[in-house]
Order: sequence, then structure tokens, then C-alpha cells
Amino acid sequence: EVQLQASGGGLVQAGGSLRLSCAASGFSFDDYAIGWFRQAPGKEREAVSCISTYDGITTYADSVKGRFTISSNNAKNTVHLQMNSLEPDDTAVYHCAVDAMGCSVFHRGVYFWEGQGTLVTVSS
Repeated sequence: EVQLQASGGGLVQAGGSLRLSCAASGFSFDDYAIGWFRQAPGKEREAVSCISTYDGITTYADSVKGRFTISSNNAKNTVHLQMNSLEPDDTAVYHCAVDAMGCSVFHRGVYFWEGQGTLVTVSS
């Protein structure tokens, strides 16, 4: 059974930082692209960042470039999202997801597997 367990969300003031983690199991971690998308109330989902666990290639949405950093620990089957300089517009439920087609298409928002999310709230 595939599991993608996101954690690390919380309430933070604007300008603060959070580190999200995604613990993956039930599939071959090294063979896929894994990333994060977010969905705020009343808004469409937005692909935030992706990492190819097999070659380390990363992608970021323009809205988070320079503020967020994605990384993977292949030994622990975990992906992290370090979020700095958080803004109120970053408030959303953040989900980790697996894309079988690679990070180049992660922005399409159609994923092989998706996990339950973790809520990030940024106060102004």
C-alpha cells in the first residue's frame, strides 16, 4: 500500500519559516518524481515544487522561487520542503504527491499518488 504522510505544518507569522516532511512508503522511492502541491480554500491546487529522486533535478513555482527549497533523503524515503520568508498567500493545505512522468510535468496537477495534507497558516 502506497503511503505519503505529510507533516510539519502549523501557524507562523509572515516572514517566518517551516519545514515540511513527506514520509513515503509502498513504492520504489528512487524511481519517481515527488513533490508538493498546495490548495487554499476556494482556489485551485497549485504545484509548488518537485524533485526527481533519481537525478536530483528540482523545479519550483515562480511564486516560491528563492524562498522554498526541496530536498530528498533517499535512504529514509523522505522529501522535505524548507519554506522561508513565508507570506500570507502561502496559507494552504500542502500535500505531497508522486508523478510517474517526472518533474517537467508536475505543474499539470495530475498525480500518480497523492497524500493527505498538512495545513500551513501564515498570519500577517
